[in-house]
Amino acid sequence: MNLRISQFTRAAFAALLVATCLACSKDDDSTVDPGNTNADGSINIDSVSFVSAAPEGDTGTAADEDDLLANSAFSSVVSIQFGSAVTITNPLAGSGVTVTESNGDVIINATVAEVEYVLSGTTTNGSVKIYSDKKFKLTLNGVSITNADGPAINIQSEKRAFIVLNDNTTNSLTDGASYTASGEEDMKATLFSEGQMIFSGAGALSLKANYKHAICSDDYVRIISGNITVTGAASDGIHTNDAFIADGGTVSITAAGDGIQCEEGYIVINNGNFTVNVADKAITASYDTDTSIDPFVTINGGTFNIKSSAGEGIESKSVLTINNGDFNIQTADDGLNAGSFIYINGGNIYVYSTSNDGIDSNGPMTITGGRIISIAAGGPEEGFDCDRNTFKITGGILIGTGGATSSPTANVSTQPSVILGSGSANQLMHIRSSDGEAMTFTIPRAYNTMLFSSPKLKQGTTYQVYTGGTTAGTTDFFGLYTSGTYTAGTAGTSFTTSSMVTNAGGSSGR
Repeated sequence: MNLRISQFTRAAFAALLVATCLACSKDDDSTVDPGNTNADGSINIDSVSFVSAAPEGDTGTAADEDDLLANSAFSSVVSIQFGSAVTITNPLAGSGVTVTESNGDVIINATVAEVEYVLSGTTTNGSVKIYSDKKFKLTLNGVSITNADGPAINIQSEKRAFIVLNDNTTNSLTDGASYTASGEEDMKATLFSEGQMIFSGAGALSLKANYKHAICSDDYVRIISGNITVTGAASDGIHTNDAFIADGGTVSITAAGDGIQCEEGYIVINNGNFTVNVADKAITASYDTDTSIDPFVTINGGTFNIKSSAGEGIESKSVLTINNGDFNIQTADDGLNAGSFIYINGGNIYVYSTSNDGIDSNGPMTITGGRIISIAAGGPEEGFDCDRNTFKITGGILIGTGGATSSPTANVSTQPSVILGSGSANQLMHIRSSDGEAMTFTIPRAYNTMLFSSPKLKQGTTYQVYTGGTTAGTTDFFGLYTSGTYTAGTAGTSFTTSSMVTNAGGSSGR
């Protein structure tokens, strides 16, 4: 049988062939010509801000009026000054406050309200223990306490302790490598409390934990202000049972365990400056025994510089929500990890994992905004990993590299994404269309797969990928250029965003 191909059929076939070549071409002759090149042939790097869609997840701040020092009155002052001898000034002696001292160890017993205790001076072999039936204010006014056989400050009270770091003072607390037991009393930190601890003031506090934790509450810790430094901890820098909340302050932690751990509760960080260098997890709400407790983590702002030599960066055993903040997270394990859901609504987030995923949710993941670079290890680790659960992208700028990536879910996403093939370490990469630059990025490590999503990507548009070339007059966010110019290198793959998720190489992983 003779088959005759019509002129119309031949034309249609030719058009289809051309379209196919545009989608996957590596031929320099099919390069995309941007329409706004400069006189020297360079192209401007578009500094468009990332677009944020309606936020999802938690936006709570854990606000509590009772945690504000201004809402409490402390009308009496008991002062304790350490030195060659301990000087005690107690106007409430015989009226509800008893202060005793033996060999540098001071014990306070109080049954009355509105008492402020002021500690000052230096002791190399002393301590302060507080029993109180009422909430109290503890002011550190240039005090240095070292205790060879227990906590430096041991609060055996379940009431709220307002710990004030007096302005323009430096305070230091050090515990012993082993503790002498005191009946059935619990004590497991250089600064320990059975109740809530609320930190404020504009002074500084330095802690060294030789036994276990540096700061520990069997209730919750809230940091409103102050400069807190954990120079070293045998276990965790800050350890709480019910919650950790931060509204501000500067916190620097070096620890052999976790940086900040909430054992059976939640973490909310509204603001603050956190530098955490640990062996295990930097910030973690770690409870996963049953469903009666929700170990969520919500970050509404702050600056985070995190390094972990063996653990994860920020972990929630349930839902992790990031609404804002600046993050530089470098870990061995996952940079961000959640047990059930990750929401990212904003912030500038850089994650680099040497051995695992960059951002890993064991459930769905939703990104509505933010500037996010997530660098995972090689295969099978992923820049963005949500175990084939729903991966929704409605805003933000995302770059994820690794052995593979979770693929965005097209029917719920509203911002285009593209999955691309391999790249080499320290290589300059550039994506453009006829409308101009879409991405210019210096690759920090070799990868097999890249996920890229941005408001610069438009549907139904053809893009060209270049490698090499040069930049000039640039600013960048961890290699993602936000201004300047780019002069083209070698043209490579081209792709057309014919759907919400375009596959132009690489691997969609587990």
